[in-house]
Amino acid sequence: MTRVYVPTTLAVLAETAKRGVLNPDAADSAPLPAHAVTAAIREWYTDDDVESLEFAALTEAAEASLRMLAEDPAKPRRVVLALDVPPTAVRTGGPYRSSVTLEVEVPLADVVSLHIDESEAEDIILAGIAALTAADGGDEDAMFVVEEAGACDLLWYDISEIDDLISD
Repeated sequence: MTRVYVPTTLAVLAETAKRGVLNPDAADSAPLPAHAVTAAIREWYTDDDVESLEFAALTEAAEASLRMLAEDPAKPRRVVLALDVPPTAVRTGGPYRSSVTLEVEVPLADVVSLHIDESEAEDIILAGIAALTAADGGDEDAMFVVEEAGACDLLWYDISEIDDLISD
């Protein structure tokens, strides 16, 4: 199995919870962007420790979640779902070293864990969202603000806690 990290938002997670499946109609729709330990991550990250490599992929998924929040910052908390899928369900490629696409439906019950910002981080996350465009343009002060958002810890949750998380 391959551990995959799917970036999302609380709003999208609530919709996913209603459906009960992640990436519905996978065969008929675009593949779902996700993150995993790829050859590019292994090459970039000199440590061969699996946990360190997975943390690097999780971190890039959290950045992708931040960028998703720029579209709808109503609930400014990054969300990353961790799940295990067959290696054949994953295709490498995308804008991040850890970028992959997920090409199968996954029942929400199969999600191993959720990683979500604590509510106290919302102001930092909002500042990071506001700074994204300038940071992408090379503004060092804005890059620092985005890095601060990225430094916020994601809290670990079991999938059984999803109803409490999306009702916040």
